Amino acid sequence: MAFVHATVLRDEVVQLLKPVPGRRLVDATLGGGGHAEALLAAGAEVIGVDRDPSAIAAARARLAGSERFRALEGRAGELESLLGSLNLLPVDGVLLDLGVSSPQLDTPERGFSFQAEGPLDMRMGREGETAAELIRRLSESELTAVLREIGEEPFARPIARALKQDLPTTTVQAVASVKRAVPRKAWPSKVHVATRTFQALRIAVNDELGELDRVLASLPRLLRVGGRAAVIAFHSLEDRAVKQAFRALEGRCTCPPGLPVCACGAQGTFRVLTRRAVQASDAEVGQNPRARSARLRAVERVA
Repeated sequence: MAFVHATVLRDEVVQLLKPVPGRRLVDATLGGGGHAEALLAAGAEVIGVDRDPSAIAAARARLAGSERFRALEGRAGELESLLGSLNLLPVDGVLLDLGVSSPQLDTPERGFSFQAEGPLDMRMGREGETAAELIRRLSESELTAVLREIGEEPFARPIARALKQDLPTTTVQAVASVKRAVPRKAWPSKVHVATRTFQALRIAVNDELGELDRVLASLPRLLRVGGRAAVIAFHSLEDRAVKQAFRALEGRCTCPPGLPVCACGAQGTFRVLTRRAVQASDAEVGQNPRARSARLRAVERVA
């Protein structure tokens, strides 16, 4: 299957990252290369990073005509060491488009989808344990915590119990475990009953929240003064982490209201560019329903 992915909030990303000639930008979740293509079209140099070798191959083929593009296989949380080893730091911009891409979701062999049969894998890269191995390794209480805290699944405990009893190795088997654990009358009407479970397992398998925390913490060392970071999140926990990290970088005063002078010593080196998350327009959502949950936030390094 070709690695073709609909680019979410393309114009908004370009507007925020200002990809003019002479600026070096990093697309740390390269995917199909749609955002990278837009940034290159505006004249910037683009370094694309992705842990999925299929995405790297597809982006290289798509953007082969540009001398200002290079692709590197790696994880977003490793940007500092990856770029530092190639003397590419600091940079003028970093983009993160979080979550799973359409080609990953739509390829049964990858094991991301509850709508098609495939191995219960869910790995975005070539290393690490699969979702089936994760279920086998975790205790029932640990698996419950994953489903409750990451997936925000109200039936986390019975689902974890069923998964531990069944130890599924395919997506269809995992779906059957979830259906058996959740009372039929409690199945959601608008989404599949296994949606939150599969999302939680995918995020845990790929340590997506950890990767996000690591790249957010490295922004002061990645960006030069005037550099910008933009993050597109699709999950509430990810968007909350981005919002809190950006506020911390900005150094907002945390003193109780009413103090005549700031006593907490807040002094940030970043400026938040998006006071409210940017969302996809109705027109974009009409063309790409998966854009509905996208939330874009950005910051600029000012000192």
